[in-house]
Amino acid sequence: MKIAIGNDHAGTSYKNTIVSYLQSEGHEVTNYGTDTNDSVDYPDFVHPVATAIEEGNVNFGIIICGSGNGVAMSANKHQKVRAALCWIKEIAVLAREHNDANVISIPARYTSENQALDMVKAFLATDFEGGRHQRRVDKISFC
Repeated sequence: MKIAIGNDHAGTSYKNTIVSYLQSEGHEVTNYGTDTNDSVDYPDFVHPVATAIEEGNVNFGIIICGSGNGVAMSANKHQKVRAALCWIKEIAVLAREHNDANVISIPARYTSENQALDMVKAFLATDFEGGRHQRRVDKISFC
């Protein structure tokens, strides 16, 4: 599977943990995030992830900032992106099953690294249910 990841300074250690896991599982990971803890502007690291989704270069995206909100808002400006802010594994599963989310947004200041990794594992392992949910997903894009 091809996965893009982006993060700001709040998510650097989370990203490193997640990337190590994904690579150990044989996934191809493209890192668009910062590799330092120096303050940066999260949109600069999220828009490339969202563009990779839009262009079909990756299957999924992972984005991380302090609250998860700023990165999700930035990613969701892209037409083909459905970024879901997740704080527990069950939300990550529902985001895939019901919303066909293709990007998971992780709040580094409100989850542990282990929780984040569990969410990523669940997100990537869960299929979209389709059915009645497809009709709703089709209505998400407004433009």
